[in-house]
Amino acid sequence: MRIEDTVSKSKFKARALEYFREVERTGRPLIVTDHGRPVLKIVPYKEEPTTALRELKDSVVRYEAPLEPVSDSDWEAAE
Repeated sequence: MRIEDTVSKSKFKARALEYFREVERTGRPLIVTDHGRPVLKIVPYKEEPTTALRELKDSVVRYEAPLEPVSDSDWEAAE
């Protein structure tokens, strides 16, 4: 089965499992419409690695008084 990019709610309801399997197999999203208006987007689930957090891990060198205000002289870049 080759799915379209969009499908009406009534057509989706009749063949939902087929659409789910096709989205999972191809990785392509499916837009479900109601009277021609997009209302749902079905996409395959992906584990998203937390790339930004991994890059920041162990990057804090010093952690002093985190709730105190910071002045311009406290920033190395300001010098």
